[in-house]
Amino acid sequence: MSHIDCDVCIIGAGSGGLSVAAGAAQMGARVVLIEKGEMGGDCLNRGCVPSKAMLAAAKQAHSMTKGAEMGITPTAPEIDFAAVKDHVARSIATIAPVDSQERYEGFGVTVIREHACFTSPDELRAGDTTVKARRFVLATGSRPLVPPIDGIEETPFLTNETIFDLREKPDHLLIIGGGPIGLEMAQAHRRLGCEVSVIEGARALGKDDPELAGQLLSMLREEGIRIEEQAKVTRVSGEAGAIRVETEKGAFEGTHLLLAVGREVVTDGLGLDVAHVKHGPRGIAVGADLRSETNRRVYAVGDAAGGLMFTHVAGYHAGVIIRSMLFGLPSKAKTAHIPWATYTDPGLAQVGLTEAEARERHGDALKVIRARFDENDRAIAEGRTEGMLKLMAVKGRPVGATILGPEAGDLIGVWAIAIASGTKLSKIAGAVLPYPSRGEINKRAAGNYFSASLFDNEWVKTAVRAVQRWVP
Repeated sequence: MSHIDCDVCIIGAGSGGLSVAAGAAQMGARVVLIEKGEMGGDCLNRGCVPSKAMLAAAKQAHSMTKGAEMGITPTAPEIDFAAVKDHVARSIATIAPVDSQERYEGFGVTVIREHACFTSPDELRAGDTTVKARRFVLATGSRPLVPPIDGIEETPFLTNETIFDLREKPDHLLIIGGGPIGLEMAQAHRRLGCEVSVIEGARALGKDDPELAGQLLSMLREEGIRIEEQAKVTRVSGEAGAIRVETEKGAFEGTHLLLAVGREVVTDGLGLDVAHVKHGPRGIAVGADLRSETNRRVYAVGDAAGGLMFTHVAGYHAGVIIRSMLFGLPSKAKTAHIPWATYTDPGLAQVGLTEAEARERHGDALKVIRARFDENDRAIAEGRTEGMLKLMAVKGRPVGATILGPEAGDLIGVWAIAIASGTKLSKIAGAVLPYPSRGEINKRAAGNYFSASLFDNEWVKTAVRAVQRWVP
């Protein structure tokens, strides 16, 4: 057995773990990074990157069926499903060096590719190495949740960990789960020539604004995706190529089954009880500082911290704990400024409060402003006028924003920054943006906040008339 003493020991080489490792090592800490699987974690290898690569291929195929109104003759695309998966694999391979073991060893990080298990509150074992650290960071991520559906153990199914390895196009993909993952995969496979049925036990996109989520669901249905809501699954059965899903609203039959019903935090096998680290089904019990409530040596970031399960949250958490671990500064994680997006086409993005949440919290002080894409010159020029921006504002500052439209995940960034920094809407309304751009919709929404007080105000009109009459 070999032994290592270090300042920071990180378990998990996903977004959060890699960010902590790079930052801590480059600022002089002795860092050990332990990863039993693939470097880059779920996002690079089985989540964000492969899904967006597949969506890009699907968008390319879909574009060939459009364009008649612009003088372009639509044509049916010839889709090589295996070649699409080659594109997905190339995307992963191109990004992989950024997350590689070699790169992090270049930063001075000691990388151990083994399973880690605590042997005491301040020590763990990984393979034939014991590691003693002043601080531990649990960045173990999450895995697909497999619900206890009757028949699931005997029925073949896919998750995000296996669907990107599928090289033969499914004839009819059944998807249990109408959240972002389920709907992204639904649209990708539909545009690549598959029949698709989405089965959701409650409301699809249930965490998003119902008004704009409903509009997106209508668009997806128009593409030929069957989306059945309030259809709780009671049983699944069948074999490869012949799957049956029974629900309270009837049965669905298809060739493949994808489970997209959520994620569960990975904590098993880590010896957390030995380390005196309190944990539960939702992850590690931590405070706002992301520090274990029961072992002050231990921090948790990303999915392991039991909050919002997004890659960008893990990266944000890394910055929070680095300030605490390396500099001893008080630092707390917040959620009000965290955006999220569903990367369908058009996309749906959210930051801060939804309209319903904002009304409940702020009552009559809330102003809801809408700006439509059919009023945006760039959207009109490109023939992509579907969707809108809905802005929730109180006393001249944004408290939430929802965007449905092309590149919604990019456009929401302005509002994430504004909410995080407390920026006034007057600053955004006064910004000068390139014309024509979709980004102008953010400026228009901010300007609309002031429209009534300026254009419908008799005092303003009286003052303007007086200036025009008396001021030379």
